[in-house]
Amino acid sequence: MAISAKWIVLSIALLGCTPPLGSEEPVHSTVMEVLHGKPYVMVMVNGMGPFRFIVDTGTGGQAVITPEFAEQLELEEEGEALLNDPTGQGSQKVPFVAIDSLSFAGVEFGDVKAVVHRLSNTDGPCVGMLGFPLFRDYLLTLDYPNLRLRMDKGQLEQDGGQTVVPFRMPEGVPVTTLEVGNLRVDAQIDSGGAGLSLPEQIASRLKFSETPRLFAKGQSLSTRFEIKVGKLVPDIRLGDFTLNQPWVEINAAFPLANFGAVPLQYFTVTFDQRNQLLRLAGPHKHIKLGITPVPMNLMNQPSVQSADAKLVPVG
Repeated sequence: MAISAKWIVLSIALLGCTPPLGSEEPVHSTVMEVLHGKPYVMVMVNGMGPFRFIVDTGTGGQAVITPEFAEQLELEEEGEALLNDPTGQGSQKVPFVAIDSLSFAGVEFGDVKAVVHRLSNTDGPCVGMLGFPLFRDYLLTLDYPNLRLRMDKGQLEQDGGQTVVPFRMPEGVPVTTLEVGNLRVDAQIDSGGAGLSLPEQIASRLKFSETPRLFAKGQSLSTRFEIKVGKLVPDIRLGDFTLNQPWVEINAAFPLANFGAVPLQYFTVTFDQRNQLLRLAGPHKHIKLGITPVPMNLMNQPSVQSADAKLVPVG
């Protein structure tokens, strides 16, 4: 079992959807707490709790829990997972456990495989992550304006790429296409990420009205790298929504762009994993995106090779 490793920031240098037509199943809803742009829900685990989990669409496994929480619940290890550095320069073995029951919003998930791994301090006060594949049998809606998480059994319908856009799922995480000026750029839709991040090789082809400058330093399992921030001249489009000349983070480590918590907070976003479609809804078609206001937590991007069914990218 292999896992793509999580990025860790070392220091800061500067600075509503409606249910789909034809759905007869009830919509399950719960309060979604948003801290520093990231969504959290309260979860019952094996009948105990509730405990706070971050909902992380950038994590390609069912769940991640901290070692302390695994010890608290006396969960026995079932095997090992391999943390793979996205740079291909290192790896690390970590245990995984089985959770009999996770329940929230009136839905119970059974026999959940959870990787045991320490979380970054920028993941906030929580005991674990709920990964994207956990919601494979539901429409998952993260309603940031109304602070609600919803699940139901419907499906999304395409609308010519206006508010509903396709995505793919390398290693279990949603990746769609952004239009950055005249470029088409693959981007991970990552509710557990921070701001809007572009790979250095993409940023080098773009014009900036504010020259990129050092913002933070980060490291992976085996590599340290600098992160810069700059204000783009071109706009960024996703569907019929436009980020007007946004501030973006730039790094040399990520192979993909990352559409994280800062831009996501303007939307109600719904994911349909079965049809690999996502829908964006929001009151404004044009958005001004500033500099990420909190310390960034840099996450992994999916590797280019096909994934084993047990592979869990942690995002």
